[in-house]
Amino acid sequence: MHRLLPRLLPRLLIALAVVMAMLQPAQGAAGDLRYVIDRSASHVDAKVAFFGIASKTAKFPDMSGTFNLSFADLEALDMVVDIDARTLTTGDSQTKTLQGKSFFDVAHHPTVRFVGRRLKMSGEKTAEVEGDITARGITRPIKLAVTFSVPPFSTGGTQPISIVGTGVIDRRQFGMTAFPWIIGAMVNVTIRARMVPG
Repeated sequence: MHRLLPRLLPRLLIALAVVMAMLQPAQGAAGDLRYVIDRSASHVDAKVAFFGIASKTAKFPDMSGTFNLSFADLEALDMVVDIDARTLTTGDSQTKTLQGKSFFDVAHHPTVRFVGRRLKMSGEKTAEVEGDITARGITRPIKLAVTFSVPPFSTGGTQPISIVGTGVIDRRQFGMTAFPWIIGAMVNVTIRARMVPG
């Protein structure tokens, strides 16, 4: 045995190196899942009551950001979504009103930001996301009900994921208090995002 050891040692070292190399993908899979938002396939809608009998929807077609999950902490979420408020459109004359000082004041606050901090899965493809939204320089907490196109931890970070997130904010908390008899206070926000591995 002692005579065989010098001859076997190089082979054992090679075998060990091969095993370590095979383990590398598994170690990577245990780390973070990193995504970036596909700007061409993502947008935000904000729907509000109008005159109490109809509704008005403002569309934000330009958004960017990142979405990161961790196998080490399944509830940890690092999500940042930047929405270009200057691209806001209602499709009619109300666009300028909502872009103006009484509402989003895009000249001074061109970006609306959502930061997700906690992910609580409620089903295979559904979750609650806790975070903050900043508009007009004011930050308030928000919870989004999120639906994923696939279970988010099943992809290994190698395929796109689409999400739809919905939540409600009170526009008055962001200093948007104008026209209370015309425009409702509660705003239904819907984020639709396609995320690709990044």
